Amino acid sequence: MLRIRLRRVGAKKQPSYRIVVADSRAPRDGAFVEQVGHYNPLTDPPTITLDEDKVVKWLRQGAQPSEPVERMLKKMGTLERLKGQ
Repeated sequence: MLRIRLRRVGAKKQPSYRIVVADSRAPRDGAFVEQVGHYNPLTDPPTITLDEDKVVKWLRQGAQPSEPVERMLKKMGTLERLKGQ
């Protein structure tokens, strides 16, 4: 099963995350299928950048978001956009 989840990048004590589509069995920072955005928790407010078209495409194909990514999608209104179409 494919999951939309966070992949940690950045220096020690300076985390930054890429939002990727990856196999659920792959390690957190391992192989992924496609990058669909990024998240920086250190800015105020935290920066979330998504390619919503790619996210919607993967959700329609059956990819499941992880809990943190699902909260981000709800906050940005992407899940409502998916349900509305």
